[in-house]
Formats: sequence, C-alpha cells, structure tokens
Amino acid sequence: MAFLEVNKLNKYYPIGDDEKFHALKDIDLSFEKGELVSIIGESGSGKSTLMNLFGGLDSQFTGDIVVNGENIGKYSEQEMVQYHKERVGFVFQSFNLVSHLSILDNVTLAMTLSNVDKETRINRAKEILQQLGLKDQLNKKPNQLSGGQKQRVAIARALVNDPDIIIADEPTGALDSETSNQVLDIIQKIAENGKLVILVTHSELVAGRSSRVVTIADGEIIDNKYTGPIKEVDSDFKMRELDNKQTNKNLSFFSAIRMAFLNMKEKLGRNLLIALGGSIGIMSIVLMLSLGKGVNDYLTDIMNENVNPLVVQVKMTEETETEAAKKEREEEEAAQEDEMNADVPAFPGGDATADENLGPDFQGPPGTQNDLYFEEENIEELEAIDHVEEITEGFTAFSFTSNAIEYEDESYTYMNFGTISPDMTPANLMFGEMPQENEILITEGLATSIVDEASEMIGQEVLVKVEVEGETLEGAYVVSGIYNPGDAVGPTGFFDSVFMTMETFEALAEESDQSIDANVIYLTSESEAFTIDIKNQVKELGYGGSSADILIDVFGQLLDIFTYILTGVAAISLLVSAIMILTVLYISVVERTREIGVIKAIGGRKKDIRRIFVSESFLIGLFSGVLGVAIAYGLTIVGNIIVERTFDATVLHITPLYAGAGILISTIISVLAGLLPANKAAKLDPVEALRRGD
Repeated sequence: MAFLEVNKLNKYYPIGDDEKFHALKDIDLSFEKGELVSIIGESGSGKSTLMNLFGGLDSQFTGDIVVNGENIGKYSEQEMVQYHKERVGFVFQSFNLVSHLSILDNVTLAMTLSNVDKETRINRAKEILQQLGLKDQLNKKPNQLSGGQKQRVAIARALVNDPDIIIADEPTGALDSETSNQVLDIIQKIAENGKLVILVTHSELVAGRSSRVVTIADGEIIDNKYTGPIKEVDSDFKMRELDNKQTNKNLSFFSAIRMAFLNMKEKLGRNLLIALGGSIGIMSIVLMLSLGKGVNDYLTDIMNENVNPLVVQVKMTEETETEAAKKEREEEEAAQEDEMNADVPAFPGGDATADENLGPDFQGPPGTQNDLYFEEENIEELEAIDHVEEITEGFTAFSFTSNAIEYEDESYTYMNFGTISPDMTPANLMFGEMPQENEILITEGLATSIVDEASEMIGQEVLVKVEVEGETLEGAYVVSGIYNPGDAVGPTGFFDSVFMTMETFEALAEESDQSIDANVIYLTSESEAFTIDIKNQVKELGYGGSSADILIDVFGQLLDIFTYILTGVAAISLLVSAIMILTVLYISVVERTREIGVIKAIGGRKKDIRRIFVSESFLIGLFSGVLGVAIAYGLTIVGNIIVERTFDATVLHITPLYAGAGILISTIISVLAGLLPANKAAKLDPVEALRRGD
C-alpha cells in the first residue's frame, strides 16, 4: 500500500439551497515517500482544494484519503490535530509568518503548540534555520527579511516537527527566478531526505524540478506522469530527523500567556489605552470602598475615643428577659398605666397622658432608657462568655423633667443618671476625683449651668433627685469631681449627667424601701483582642449593646449604603471598558485571521486558539486592575495629605482586600468580555482563514 492513497475522492461545495458545485470528481492517486510531486492546473481546476484535503484542513469530502494505512476522513478532532502536528507541514505562497513573532518563535510555533520543552524546540529550530542559511536572522521580525528569507522561514516551520508530508502552495509564486531556484533546491533536498513533497503550482519551472507531475482540470485528473528521479542539486541543506516526536501534548497555559503577551507588545499603544480605560473603573471602585472604610473607621475612632477598649456594655432585651420577669413587668406597667389614666388630666384634644403624646414606643434617645433588669441567670450566662475577666453591675435612668440637682435653693435639671462604670477612669476627669461613698460626679455642662467655673463645684453639697420606676429618690451628696465626656456617644456625651457608685445608689434606694437590680452590665475583657468576640457573643445571646455600639451600627449601615451606591455608579465605567475590550478583541480576530489559519494548519486546536485570545484579555484585565489600584493608591496618599491638613483626619483607607478585589474584578470582567471574540476565533475555518488572510 502506498504511503498516501486517494480513492474515489469527491468534494462538493454548496452554492444554493439545493445546489452543489462538484469541485473534485472521483480522484484516484497514490504517493510514496521520497517523491517530489507537482500538481498543476488552471485557477479553479481544484488543485488547492485537493491540497487542503491532503493536509486535513478540509474534512468534508466523500471517498478515502489513507495516510500510512489510516483513513484521515474518519479521524476525530483530536486525531486530526495530531495529524497536523506530526504528519504534515505547510509552506504557503504568501509565507503566512506571524508578524509579531521573531523568526525563531515563528519556527518553534508548531512545537510550542505541542508543548515541547523550551530547550528542545529552540535547539531544533536553530539547527534547521542554520541549515537554511538563517542563523543570523533568529531575532528579527518577518518584515525585516527578504522574500526568499521569508520562504525559508516558512520551510523551517514546516520541517520543525519532522513531518512525513510537506505540502507547498505556490512556494515560488512571490519570488524572483534566482530566489525561486534556491528555494526549489531546498525542496528537492527535503524530498531526497525521504519526505513526500507535494507542490501546488502554475509554474513550469517548478514542475520541471519534480519527479512526477499530476495535471488536474475541472476537478478531474487528466494526466499523471513520472518525469524520472529527482535530479541532484548543489545544496548544503541536510535535515536531521527529530529524535523523539511529541505526541498527545497541547499548548500550555503559560505558552498561551506568552503568545498573548507578544501580540500585545505589537499593539502596545492601543492596549495601553484600553488598560487605562479599564483602570479608571477599578480606580473609582477601590477609592469608593476606601472612602467608605475610611469614614467608618474615623467615626468609630471618634465614638470609641473615650471608651475603655476592654469594656463591653450589655443591656437587657425582651428576648433575654425571663418569663417570670416579663410577666411581673407587664403587670406593673398595666397598673401604672391605670393609675396614670385615673389621676392625670387629659391633654386638650384627647385623653392621652403626656408620655403617650410622645408616642407609644417613646423610650428617649437610643440606648438611654432601659426598664428591663438582669436576673441571676442572665448574669451567670454572661459570666460564661469566653475571655470575660470581670462583671460589673450598673444602673442608668433617663428623664426629661424629674431628675434634678438642688443647690443653694435653686433647682437644675439633668437628664441622665448612671452608676460608675469600668470605662470611666480618672483620665476622664477635668477636676477632682472619682466619687466614693456618698459622693457624686457631675458633667462639665451641668456644673457650668450652676456656677461660672466648673471647678467651683468641687466639695459642694447638693441634693440629688433621680426618678426610678415612677418614684423620685432624693439624697444629699458631695461633688467629688467634674467629668468630661469628650466625644463620647450616648447620654453621657449628649446630656447633663450625674454619676455615683452602685453601692451609694443601692443605699439611696434602701432609704426609700426600694430594691434595685442592675439594668446594665459591664463586661471587662481579658485583652483588647477579645473585645470584638465578646460583643459578637453578646449579640448572639440576644442582649443589647451600648449607645455607641448602636450608633456605630447605624452609621455603618448608612455608610455601607452610601458606599455601595457610589461603587455601583463607578462600576458603570467597568461595563464601558468591557465593551472596549470586546470590540478590540473582535478587531484583533479580523487582523489575525491569517495567523489563526496558520495555527490551525500546524496543529492548533480550537481550545488553543480560544486560550490565546482569552489569555490576551486576561493580561489586559490584569494590567488594568494593577494600574487602577496603583492610581487609586497614589490618589489616596495625595487625598489623605490634603484632608489631614484641613481636618486633621484621614478618610481614605485602602486595604489589601480592596486592592486584590479590584485586580480580581478587572481580570474577571476582561476575561468574560474576551470569551465571545475568542470563541469566534476558535470557530474560524482554517481554509477560509488562510484565504481571507491573503
């Protein structure tokens, strides 16, 4: 059996709904290795169609094409890919070199697609290029070579994988006569080395160099004659067979990245503009996220500035209230309501009490009013929280009208009453000392409402009135210190306040035959590192937090909404950049149609083509993301310098998470935008791609 045998080969092209053009008609041919065959015929005779079928570029035919005993018409896609890599090499009339690759890279392209190791493919390519007289041209680009040199590079590329068949389409069509003879000398030597060389040509000169001439007309073989053995030619070309052919290997991810990078360098200006456009969106998103975090951190720092970082404030909620306590509270509230409705006259226009006119759910400022008390089991539950070092019981009461201090026959109202907590330290004092038994601490605002200088109240005795559960408790106490709440959040910072120790307050209650239970608990953490965990566990158990915690959560939610809205607006620019990438890659597919055809002809899979174009979009997205983060970082430095000089604060906080997310988002969007053009490139028919590229 001949090495290449064709039996009853027919090829049809559809030209209408039900019409077909019969391009090849019952072709029967056979060829052996070592032959130099010229297929000649007029334009449209079918010779190029026959070449495409021999080379496996076109698999739509009837009949048999048998190569070394295997019918390539029955090949799977993967088997056809291996056929292109191992069995056949192409030499084209217009050379079809990849313009952005060096001569060495053009020749090694076929081996790169086979994932041959770098050292092997470079040594192999250098060896063949040296044999073809191109050892000094390795790092040049195709546009720096003459026509003859380009054709030699094309021959080297066809030979690098040591194929059994070389198919050359008008190999001298673009060359002068002297260069044509030099190229034909090389082709003859290739045949002498045992390759089957098939030339498709119009040239009588080329046909005269062949050992056999097949003439085709109107899709039929009209002549098939042997012209004798290949004549000896004066050429130094010698070709060494490849020691180990690579099989069942494909283009690696890193090779695809390198090919994409080389193409991007060729269109550097255009790709930089695209990356810059994409980076604007990433920069905007990172800046918005950084602004949101910076403002949130700034507000949190202000709120926590005068709060002991080891102390967690806990308040009861209806969720954590015991059933017995809840029932008792509801009964007391019902009794108080009945008493108030009976004794208090109605307001004009209705019969509601003063408190009811403030609204049925009115509880004062956030976190200031708490009528729920801790039971023993609540305290035990809080004690069991990990890393709690100490528990301190406390009491707070808020009133708009009933709480007052009397001094020198004058009454001065204050709204917030509280017991001393662990986060109140001597560092918070403006004057005086922390209160001991029968002493109180008052805020600066309350002190200056009584006297001109706050310090004058130190050591003065005052009558303190505080409303607890509808009853006013009174007691005489000495002012031991003036408290400065600073920027503290909650009733302590917003309102005039009075503080005493829990022991002093319990003694005051006993004088009025009242029993006082704690309505606030302070948990002291073993370390600042555990404070957040303790707060989270308190929330999980259903307890409430401090006023500062509540406001921090509210501000945080508002800032999150604000940040997300601005980030969404900034993300519109990402959509624009995705459209730009999509458009540019579509243009790239059109510009590189010939390259795609060549890659498929030398063994590139659809997946390889797709991988190359997706890799290009990946690199664009990656560079856009890095550039966007870099610009955002620079603007953050400048912005924080300006804000710090103006407001003594920094409000732009870029975190590694934001930077990484920006780069990742940019890369993902770019890759997604590149999928459509990559699929379009992968689906191109190699014959059409080569034809349109010419």
